[in-house]
Amino acid sequence: MLSQPLQSKFTISDGREVIIESGRLARQADGSVTVRQGNCVILATVVANKEPKEGQSFFPLSVDYQEKFASAGRIPGSFFKREARLNDYEILTSRLIDRALRPLFPEDYLCEVQVLVTLISSDPEVMPDALACLAASAALAVSDIPIQEIISEVRVARIEGQYVVNPFRSELAKADFEFIIAATAKNIMMVEGEANECQEEDLIKAIEVAHDAIRVQVKAQEELRALKGITTKREYAKPLHNEELREKVNAFAKEKVYEVAKGALAKHDRSNKFAAIQEELMEYLRKEYIKEEGGSLPEDVKKWAKTYYADLQYYVVRDMILNDKVRLDGRKLDEVRPLNMEVDVLPSPHGAALFTRGETQSLTTVTLGTPLDSTLIESAAISEYSKFFLHYNFPPFSTGEVKMMRGVGRREVGHGNLAMRSLKKMMPGGDFPYTVRVVSDILESNGSSSMATVCAGSLALMDAGVAIPKHVSGVAMGLISKEGQFAVLTDILGDEDHLGDMDFKVTGTRDGICGVQMDIKVDGLSMDVMRKALAQAKEGRLHILDAMYATIPEARNDVKPHAPRMVKLFIDKEFIGAVIGPGGKVIQEIQRETTTTINLEEKNNMGEISIFSANKDGVERAVAWIKGIVAVPQVGDVYEATVKSIMPFGAFVEFLPGKQGLVHISEVSWKRLETLDGLVHEGDIMKVKLIGTDPKSGKFKLSRKILMPKPDGQGQQPRQEQTPPQGNN
Repeated sequence: MLSQPLQSKFTISDGREVIIESGRLARQADGSVTVRQGNCVILATVVANKEPKEGQSFFPLSVDYQEKFASAGRIPGSFFKREARLNDYEILTSRLIDRALRPLFPEDYLCEVQVLVTLISSDPEVMPDALACLAASAALAVSDIPIQEIISEVRVARIEGQYVVNPFRSELAKADFEFIIAATAKNIMMVEGEANECQEEDLIKAIEVAHDAIRVQVKAQEELRALKGITTKREYAKPLHNEELREKVNAFAKEKVYEVAKGALAKHDRSNKFAAIQEELMEYLRKEYIKEEGGSLPEDVKKWAKTYYADLQYYVVRDMILNDKVRLDGRKLDEVRPLNMEVDVLPSPHGAALFTRGETQSLTTVTLGTPLDSTLIESAAISEYSKFFLHYNFPPFSTGEVKMMRGVGRREVGHGNLAMRSLKKMMPGGDFPYTVRVVSDILESNGSSSMATVCAGSLALMDAGVAIPKHVSGVAMGLISKEGQFAVLTDILGDEDHLGDMDFKVTGTRDGICGVQMDIKVDGLSMDVMRKALAQAKEGRLHILDAMYATIPEARNDVKPHAPRMVKLFIDKEFIGAVIGPGGKVIQEIQRETTTTINLEEKNNMGEISIFSANKDGVERAVAWIKGIVAVPQVGDVYEATVKSIMPFGAFVEFLPGKQGLVHISEVSWKRLETLDGLVHEGDIMKVKLIGTDPKSGKFKLSRKILMPKPDGQGQQPRQEQTPPQGNN
């Protein structure tokens, strides 16, 4: 077993041991560790540049989590048979790490940092995403990169009423909620997860349980850092500042910014006025610093001035909200923007809804497919299919911008995942036959577009006739605090998003929480403040739900006429082969001739057949065809039969799919016939009755004449039959 010389250990509450090691692998990285639990081994490395790039104005942190298929003894299924771009699960795990690590770095640290976390050995029962952030933090802890604190991350699930830290994968299937929580020894940093309509106090309890477990993990990292001998962090070049210029910017623009901020303007009007103040500021500074006519400001002064002006906007708006209890658009702190929603807005999709809240708008569609349309979710440990998925699109025009249209970004994957997890809690299970795809296209955005996706998705699902029992809504919240004051904001704007000390999104029904995403940026946030924030979020959620129920109170009784119809049949296991046919010949013929899609699975020792088509007649024909294949003919039953071939002694007919029998020439008519020429043709339809089976061959014997009126005076004795040759069937 791979081991490293420096080790620190801790145990999870039920005695499972986790080992953090360093000193042997990836020694040229600034920091590297492995984290091991059971057979799960994660390698984390971190490297930071010594100097920031020239002109760098933001902190360039990149985090990538990847699972090597070799870790589970598997070969990737792609064409090139190697790991390619990160899949959605890896992106989501990378985001969990990134959001927890980013606040650890000093605000003036601008050197590029790259964190790589790799699963190199997989355990089918250990979920690596709950250990990945621990590994990343430990790699930073044993490096000299200047982080301010050590963190860790755990999953907390409630299983049969018990709160369990980092449950096994098989245990998680029985949980009624699960949250991933990141924290330092003192403060909660991040929460994300889903629940089966849990209460706010349940979430608070889960956070407290997680924090206790995280403190143990932080201590283990501190022990490993001591073993490594890391006592100081590297010095770094701090950005230069001009405090005299900052004072000039504040003196010139503070009142102007405040007047615009409290003007309750629309997004673009407000942005234009702020931009106009910046232009006035630059002209004022040019006159202050440049005396000659036509001179321009030095580049460093321009850069500082823009930075200080942005800082001024940040603090002025925060103070206005805290002191005046007024927001940028004039709303009260707990007020939701005006709502407008409509369903059945597009003629062709199977379900559609337009949801507008203020200047945020989502057009969401629902498509119903067959089980063959399910999507493959693959990681190193698992490979399974999902029949419900949601895609979130954020085109640049939604914010009035011009940008290159490239692949789906990490933000879009993260926002879509939160909406998907929230709506999935209400999706019908069990026998629900459809694969469901929800697509949210954001047409306008001024904050809370992921929550608009949840609301529009719920409306569109009901419009499509998907039997979700309750609506799910969501609201984005913010919190601003300063020197003992705090203000909780309901339904935050885009401009308010970056102002807060905590921003969080809560989704749910009238009965409880379905999804949470929370980022906390301030130290010492009490649980009482968090309780108030969650209570205010519930009020906002319920307000939106009332409007949603007024729009469409329950799911439609049936899918729309142009949506695929579905009929489900159950057959004995022994007939599965007959329905499929040799090489799939029979089932393919049924689908081709009836324009249906048929899915056949063996479940509970029975054959479960789902038949899909937008054409009702096609579904009925496919049902009749399959019933014919599995039917057991009974003597005395009457059938519509098709003539398949004609012999001198009679006609062979197909009276059920795949089942043929002989109508002897004597059973065609009450009249004595010498030949069937001119009377019966291949392809003719005739009604026949099953009168028995041939005692020698077991072939079915059918009669046409027995269903015809008998002519008066016709004798009762039928003509002596000639047994046909055995090979003619």
